[in-house]
Amino acid sequence: MTVQAWRNFQPGRWIQEIDVRDFIQKNYSPYDGDETFLSDCSEKTKHLWQICRELLTRERESGGVLSVDPDIPLNITSHPPGYIDRDLEVIVGLQTAAPLERGIQVYGGLRHAIRACEAYGYELNPTIRDFFEKHRRTHNEGVFTAYTPEMKLARKAGIITGLPDSYGRGRIIGDYRRVSLYGVNRLIEAKELDREQLIRTMSDDNIRLREELFDQIEALKELKTMAKSYGYDLSRPAENAHEAVQWLYFAYLASIKEQNGAAMSLGRIATFLDIYMERDLTEGTINEMQAQELIDQLVIKLRLVRHLRTPEYSDLFAGDPNWVTEAIGGAGIDGRHLVTKNSYRVLHTLTNLGASPEPNMTILWSKHLPLPFQQYCARLSIKTSALQYENDDLMRPWFGDDYAIACCVSAMRLGSESQYFGARCNLAKLLLYALNGGQDEITGQQVGPNTPVYEGEYLEYDQVMELLQKHLEWLTELYVNTMNLIHYMHDRYSYEKMQLALHDTHLKHYIAFGIAGLSVIADSLSAIKYARVKPIKDERGIIVDFELEGIYPKFGNDDNRVDEIAVELVKNFITLLEKHPAYKGAVHTLSILTITSNVMYGHHTGATPDGRKTGQPLAPGANPLHGREEKGAIAAANSVAKLPYSHALDGISYTFSIVPSALGKNETEQTDNLVAFLKGYFSQEAHHINVNVINIDTLRAAMENPQAYPDLTIRVSGYAVHFIKLSREQQEEIIARTFYQRL
Repeated sequence: MTVQAWRNFQPGRWIQEIDVRDFIQKNYSPYDGDETFLSDCSEKTKHLWQICRELLTRERESGGVLSVDPDIPLNITSHPPGYIDRDLEVIVGLQTAAPLERGIQVYGGLRHAIRACEAYGYELNPTIRDFFEKHRRTHNEGVFTAYTPEMKLARKAGIITGLPDSYGRGRIIGDYRRVSLYGVNRLIEAKELDREQLIRTMSDDNIRLREELFDQIEALKELKTMAKSYGYDLSRPAENAHEAVQWLYFAYLASIKEQNGAAMSLGRIATFLDIYMERDLTEGTINEMQAQELIDQLVIKLRLVRHLRTPEYSDLFAGDPNWVTEAIGGAGIDGRHLVTKNSYRVLHTLTNLGASPEPNMTILWSKHLPLPFQQYCARLSIKTSALQYENDDLMRPWFGDDYAIACCVSAMRLGSESQYFGARCNLAKLLLYALNGGQDEITGQQVGPNTPVYEGEYLEYDQVMELLQKHLEWLTELYVNTMNLIHYMHDRYSYEKMQLALHDTHLKHYIAFGIAGLSVIADSLSAIKYARVKPIKDERGIIVDFELEGIYPKFGNDDNRVDEIAVELVKNFITLLEKHPAYKGAVHTLSILTITSNVMYGHHTGATPDGRKTGQPLAPGANPLHGREEKGAIAAANSVAKLPYSHALDGISYTFSIVPSALGKNETEQTDNLVAFLKGYFSQEAHHINVNVINIDTLRAAMENPQAYPDLTIRVSGYAVHFIKLSREQQEEIIARTFYQRL
């Protein structure tokens, strides 16, 4: 059977060992041409997508959730086979029995499941509720049994926020390609062999790992059972392109049935699947339209991924995202680019099916990418605003040439590295804590270290930095301890057995911390250093506002006086984090990323010394604060590019928005100018950029007439959303961002 599945493939180490990268390097065909070979949708797919569009319209009209199954907790085998239209589907499989129906996932948190059901007019099955209340602790309950009062208070105050303590943590990327290449039986054999080797010493680590391996093997068996219910035998390797796509999707489907993680990335599948496509095309068993049909239908399924969330979750992560991130392009360590015809096919779904946030298509930009591919990506960005770009030449030395992106900007080697995700803390708010002796500027509660409130008439830079350092030391220790607790409990009560079954047994772990409000705190410190800032206290003696005299250099204008403040803050923060040991010996990483929660963070943050007023949004990710980029697009990008990736390996998110006319008078000019801009940006060792090419008038029109703009997609901060799914406040914040009128 394996001989048939691997016919005409070049042999290598991948035959003896589980090594998908070696298989790819031995067998893929780099493609240097343009997109002219691409095919339109098949008729089947056109009809299928029309059914889905009608369902998506009904979902929007129902307030964002079409239906909920409150009776059956989701797991790999929980539901019978689900179809959209069985006669039209080439790639099959749904999370529940019906498209867009949301299932309940209780192991992450019972209260989360109850509130999510109630928010949309459903009641969690009382039997399930009773069982978990009496007999089974969830991840969320485990966390809150162990949280210290200090942790709870920091969480409630919003100094540390977005923690994965009531839902799946996400950011674990199963190597779903393994199922296609090897079949499940081979993967089970490898896990059983690893387990047999852990019998000599019953240390804490070995006991835990033996149990985890048992669960992983059970998950692989359940994966076969689920696929069998659809009529497929995953015990063996895929024998053709259709099976390769279907096997891979089943593996991903099993993972999103088992977990509702904040980011369930797809990985890096385009080049892998191209190997099967090219073999079948050469053998004459499929044509180009059929190859595109497989990818179109896979992407349809990915666009239908749904999790049941609470409204509070949407305040943090707006637009109902799933971050089904697919990394496309990049180059190998040997210098060959990894662009294939299938790279084009995946991107072509934005044309065949229309623009969409999912999957979260991420271009791994490299100087080795062929020019036709660079131009094609640029044209799609101009047309759809649905792509983000990350610097493969920067990441490859750290992560090799077979990494993928978790969530938005977080790289890790597929199958051999994993991550413990941990949201972010609010540095703009921390500065106010430092000035107010650890008291919350809004509630007045003592949250941080109990130090004296700043007494001087004007803020003095050196004194402020000394106070800030004490609070940074407090916050980083608390942050690491909180994360360690959360991930201990998640492993104990909501272990990702399916995703981790598709990893090596012995993993390198990262633990991902994040900061929000970087540009606000940098500007605030710049104002203190280069202008005069007078603190204003209220009747409680708490500083609640500031009088600003003079001007100061603002982040986003390529001015080293303030840009270096931002750089030093990043370096200092990760250095302080690294002083505190992480769970399972994980490597500390840091991101500058806010998703859309920069609006919510602003709600919880008082007035800041830079002139920003109480409640106003922070800037998204690593962006300058709205309107402060006084020297134009290139200067703003240059400031962001200075932030050191070596100290923020979890990623540096930058969202760039420009009106089409600013790029040029016609498509050719616009394409060439965008390509040149990306080349210049990444040549400075910048990490990431979202690209929005859109007129503000279009966004305003969508606010007033959303039914006319169902596909309008916009990049927000590491991911994309349908603009009409955002709240009015979030839409207004997007419009308030700087849309450059010139480069």
